[in-house]
Amino acid sequence: MGRDVPSIIVSQQDRRAYREKVRQCLDVFARMLRESRFDTEPRQAGLEIELNLVGADGRPAMTNTTALAAIADPSFATELGRFNLEINVPPRQLTGDAFSALERDVTGKLARAADRVRRTGSRLVMVGILPTLRQGDVTDDAMSANPRYRLLNEQMIAARGEDMRISIDGPERLLTHVGTIMPEAACTSVQFHLQVSPEAFGSYWNAAQAVAGIQVALAANSPYLFGRELWRETRIPLFEQVTDTRPEELQQQGVRPRVWFGERWITSVFDLFEENIRYFPALLPLREEEDPEAALDSGEAPQLAELTLHNGTVYRWNRPVYAVNGGRPHLRVENRVLPAGPTVADVVANAAFYYGLVRALAETERPVWTQMSFAAAADNLVEGSRHGIDARVYWPGIGEAPVTELTLRRLLPLAAEGLRQWGVDPADAGRLLGIIEQRCLTGRTGATWQVETVQRLERGGADRREALRLMTQGYIERMVTNHPVHTWPGL
Repeated sequence: MGRDVPSIIVSQQDRRAYREKVRQCLDVFARMLRESRFDTEPRQAGLEIELNLVGADGRPAMTNTTALAAIADPSFATELGRFNLEINVPPRQLTGDAFSALERDVTGKLARAADRVRRTGSRLVMVGILPTLRQGDVTDDAMSANPRYRLLNEQMIAARGEDMRISIDGPERLLTHVGTIMPEAACTSVQFHLQVSPEAFGSYWNAAQAVAGIQVALAANSPYLFGRELWRETRIPLFEQVTDTRPEELQQQGVRPRVWFGERWITSVFDLFEENIRYFPALLPLREEEDPEAALDSGEAPQLAELTLHNGTVYRWNRPVYAVNGGRPHLRVENRVLPAGPTVADVVANAAFYYGLVRALAETERPVWTQMSFAAAADNLVEGSRHGIDARVYWPGIGEAPVTELTLRRLLPLAAEGLRQWGVDPADAGRLLGIIEQRCLTGRTGATWQVETVQRLERGGADRREALRLMTQGYIERMVTNHPVHTWPGL
């Protein structure tokens, strides 16, 4: 949904015409699959990281326009909130020292950006939810100026017909109602992209779904929202609830939510795009001039703008992506479950674990998704989000087990094998998977460090607000060292 949209009023006629155009795009997409029109090599991986802007006091800074001007780098872009930015990292093949090169690239870009942003009075933070964020920081006034955000907000609130309800129970409880999608801006994530062939797409998407709960458990970094200690990865329930366009009656009827894990394993990428059209009404019914069938007949790669825009407003945790690059169409799996941070080293370790694991699982003769129910994978995501590294998850051949034990015994060796299949340098793979191993052995993630630090400050006499502020400042100091979070000392 990343492209800009004009400021318009949407009519009933617009919706009807848009639906017809989306269906035309789907027909063309099906024809492209039949005719093998897609780029399949070289398979590349890409990365996006969403960031927060804070002032000297650690509180959110509504300065993304000023920050972007100071950074002056096209890799950076706005996000929903005025206290958000995003960096897009160019795709690369996963061979040799690709991960070390990725770490150097991202570290360098963020350091340069941080230096320029600091001159404007702000700092950059990689964290799943900014701990100092308050509900008053996520009103409509905090929305970025891009018209697409205003239109999306209007359409989602209109579809809901009432305020969004946020109800999350953890060690503490949050219950509130909001009349805007802006709390979504609290959710700052990392997205891993993997280009795959149409023939392999189903296997890689299924593999990504199977490991989503484990990913979240091992990388949780969002324990606080609006001053409350909630889930270890509170991003997951927050995003699901604040973008839920269903009033209570439709929820009770079983209408599917727009933030969606899914309900079944798939055999083709077509299944996902077809489900999007069948289950979800348009939020941004905006049409382009392109005739996709005529474009394909003329030998061009159609943009399928309406199909991709609609796909961008169905928030699957593993989302299919259709894109055209250099005149050639390709498909990607976009993995969206992980929070940003704590450090670039942690992010790249998470990437190595994910890319290695899904390669090994997708290419095996007996796929894991033939041995476990889809519901078990969905339950693992909830369990991993709620309890983080202390979660117990289900895995075929083992049953229910602590996620740390499963990872150490079964998944790290699989990830290492997958990285070998990609052609990643063994020393590079070993260093990064060693970070995941040490998280399991120490029980330390970004979420556990945040909670332990706040509790220590509160025992020392600080109130919750001050403890969160001091913890956030300490987090930033450790983040810039690029030492993985399992090595972080307390305050």
